[in-house]
Formats: sequence, C-alpha cells, structure tokens
Amino acid sequence: MFIDLAFTFIIAFAILFLMRKVAKTIGLVDKPSGRKLHTGNVPLVGGVAICLTIVHYIFSHPGMINHANLFMLSISALTLIGALDDKFDLSVKIRMGIQAFVSVGMIYFASVELVSLGNLFGFGEINLGITGSILTVIAVLGCINAFNMVDGIDGLLGGLSIITFGSIGLLLSGVGEQSLSYLCLLLVVCMLPYIAMNLGLIGRERKVFMGDAGSMMIGFTVIWLLIGASQNPGSPMIRPVTALWLIAVPLMDMAAIMIRRIRQGKSPFKPDREHLHHICQRLGFSSIQTLCFICGFAALFASIGIIGEVLKLPEFVMFYGFLTVFSCYLAILMNYAAVMNYVCRKLELTEVSFSSN
Repeated sequence: MFIDLAFTFIIAFAILFLMRKVAKTIGLVDKPSGRKLHTGNVPLVGGVAICLTIVHYIFSHPGMINHANLFMLSISALTLIGALDDKFDLSVKIRMGIQAFVSVGMIYFASVELVSLGNLFGFGEINLGITGSILTVIAVLGCINAFNMVDGIDGLLGGLSIITFGSIGLLLSGVGEQSLSYLCLLLVVCMLPYIAMNLGLIGRERKVFMGDAGSMMIGFTVIWLLIGASQNPGSPMIRPVTALWLIAVPLMDMAAIMIRRIRQGKSPFKPDREHLHHICQRLGFSSIQTLCFICGFAALFASIGIIGEVLKLPEFVMFYGFLTVFSCYLAILMNYAAVMNYVCRKLELTEVSFSSN
C-alpha cells in the first residue's frame, strides 16, 4: 500500500508540474484583480491535476467504487466545465445547470439518492419519498458551491478537503468498507502536491491555484461519497446527520454568506469579501493563522461527527447541536464588528473600525 500511495503521489506531482506549463500556454491563469490580491498570473490547474490522477487510478482499479465509469465521467465533466469557467467566466445559470444535470445522472444511473434523513427531530425516521430526488439535486448543488466558496486563501480548500476526505475514510474503514476508505486516502494523497505548491513550499514561482475545476470536482466527490454511505439500504455506513458535521465549515460559511447577501438585497451568488477567511484577515490574522484557525475548527467539528457516529449518539441530539453551533456562527458573523469591539472594551483594548473592503 505504501508503494501504491507513493506512486500516486509522484504521478499527482508530475501531472501538476506538466499542467502548469499547459495552463500558461493556453491562458488558464488567475490574474490579480480587485478581489484577488495575489501577485502575478497563477495557473488554475490544481483541480485538473487531481482529477486526472484519480481518474487514472480508478480506470486502473475499476472495482474500487460502484458505477466507476459514471463517477469518472461526472467528475471529468465538472472539471472541464470548471476549467472553462476559470478561463471564460461562465454564468451562474450555466454552471448550476450542468451541476444539476450531472446530479440527475447520479440519481438515475447510479441510484445515489437521498431517501431518508434519519431521525433528525426525535420523532422517527424521515423518509423523503418522491421529494428525495429534488433534495438530492439541492444537496449536490449546495455541496459543490460550499467548497467553491471557501476557496479564498492559500491552502484552505486543500486543508478542508483533507479533513473531510480523511474523516469519511476513517468512518468507512471502521465499518469495513476498505475500498471506498482507500479512495478517500488516495484523494488526500493527491491533495498534498497541490497544497505544497499552493502554499509556495517548493518555490513561489511554482505556485498554483485549485480553480473552479477543483472545487466543483471535490464538492461533487464529497456528496457522492456521503450520500452513498448514508443511504445504503438497510444498514447505512454513516448516518445522514453525521455528514453535516464532516462538512460543517464549508456548509455554514456558504449558508451564512448567502443569508447575509439576501438580507442586503444582493444576489446570493454575487462574489464579495465577507467570507470567514476574509473576516479573519480583517481582524488581523495572517494567511497562515487564518488557515490554521479555520482548519482547526473544521477538524473539531469533524471530530464531533466521528465521535457521535462511533458512540451512536441520538441523531436528533447531533442535529440540534449542529443547529445551535450554526446559529452561534451566524450571529457572530452577522455582527462580527460589534462582537469584536465588545471584546476589546472588556479587555480594555482599542476598538477597531471594520470595513468590508
């Protein structure tokens, strides 16, 4: 297994180096702008390299995931559309339309669909019936865009992805699902070369970004695994409520930012600099401190999900606990300036004037 993982790591690194040169040739680069404060034109190939590596591995080992051909086709299509979006800035309607189309294929050709939410409210199992397909499409769109929205500072999308895939793999391994658990481990290994180059650990001139191609592919893979594991007929490998804790940070950040935008009369999909990572930096955190802070919370939430799953805590307890955490998160982010100045007053520190710019 070590040799296999090492070989996968080398392939991922080699493809990433190759795709950097291709990206610069075809202009698939991220240029500095008002919202993008990096230096120079950075290749947007992290997701493309990870997708190519995973597709190559699954093609060589088709038995490791059910409906392997459909899965490879789906992530390849989303990666391609994401790359086109990175290059030409496609409209939200086109992106979400294709994401919905891929999710419908997942439902009807692979039967990866939400059929039950478990005992979320403490009054018995919630069976979705004919609404399951609609909620599945919404879940796919939500997960894809949640991971897309958190990709705002170096290392964050990669770090959160490693925590999510690592947590899913750990739980799947615990119930004897070694094949899918190993796929999660492979995804973590494929993420490492990207993180090294994204953080500039092997030279700032070799820096790369994930791009929408990567965030779309990662979000779809996460929801495919979570739905497949939580909706297994008769004996789900992971309870549906546990999935909320494994993707807590991307999910809560997306929900909070969309609620804030709607309250301000803006489109929920209009980009801004009001995400959690932007607020952390506005509070004076460095990029590395912000990365560690957010990933630390993501690991904490994922640990709660894992512990709750292993100990079989009542689903409604885990759900109400998640709602409580999200309510606190939303309240703080909606009023972070007032909260921080209150803390400053209590600690007799100088109050800070916060700007959204």
